[in-house]
Amino acid sequence: MNRKIEVFDYAKEIVSTIPKGVLLTTRNGDKVNTMTIGWGTLGVEWSVPIFIAFVREGRFTRELLDASGEFTINVPYGEFDRKILGYCGTKSGRDVNKISELGLTLAASDIVNAPGIRELPLTLECKVLYRQLQDKNAIPESIRQSMYPEDADSNCPGANHDYHVAYYGQIVNAYIIE
Repeated sequence: MNRKIEVFDYAKEIVSTIPKGVLLTTRNGDKVNTMTIGWGTLGVEWSVPIFIAFVREGRFTRELLDASGEFTINVPYGEFDRKILGYCGTKSGRDVNKISELGLTLAASDIVNAPGIRELPLTLECKVLYRQLQDKNAIPESIRQSMYPEDADSNCPGANHDYHVAYYGQIVNAYIIE
């Protein structure tokens, strides 16, 4: 069962958790993948609630997200196993089924095809309205050197030379999985 919430009533919990890690989950056909993200923004644009998620160019999640145009943000709420975030932040969905490896429980979403994850129950259902690859020339040199080192390949978790695509997801539903 999903307990509907007003997303901005939980803004403090969502925004303060992002740097510690939340999951972004997407589905295309029968492929479901989830990955840990530590960068994101909650706000309002075009008069609608928006979650902006940043996904590196070479990630498997990007392939699924580009194909589906939908995602969920799964936020820890209450007690949870921190190993979930560590595992989902270091393994690629190209190589392993993170959902089955961790025994995560998928919860059908109400509006989008991407599922929620019961173990991280505060869920935002999002539909991509806009996406934009970062302009590397507009990023300060100090950030480019630390976050996008040219000598690291695309498979290096956390820091590699792939830039991020910003996905502006309209939050079409928000709830806590109970």
